[in-house]
Amino acid sequence: MTMETQATGERGERVAEMWLIEHGWQILQRRFRSGHRDIDLIATRDELAGRVVAFVEVKARKSASFGGPVAAVGWKKQRELCRSAQVWIARFGRPGDCYRFDVVGVLITGNRIRVNQVENAFLVPSRA
Repeated sequence: MTMETQATGERGERVAEMWLIEHGWQILQRRFRSGHRDIDLIATRDELAGRVVAFVEVKARKSASFGGPVAAVGWKKQRELCRSAQVWIARFGRPGDCYRFDVVGVLITGNRIRVNQVENAFLVPSRA
């Protein structure tokens, strides 16, 4: 990964974090690590059904030519996110919490930034 790509990713994570906060989410953790795997953001929000915890994968791009953010999260990444989420839930989960996986796409073109949050972006694979 080039330094430029890494900088774009870090900027995307900061943008996604601010966007989530502006939309009523509280950030519980940034870059939760479990072995060599990580979850970019873990966010929570109280809803009618109770506390929702979202495991958020952030995909930042400088161009939309490579497809949307959800397409960039393949089955291997989904499996890794699920495994890391299971570790987080075992350590910090509370009875009654609802869990989901979201993908936040951040498109940075010049001075223009577009954010798209895909809620429940994928289901937990059967062999996580």
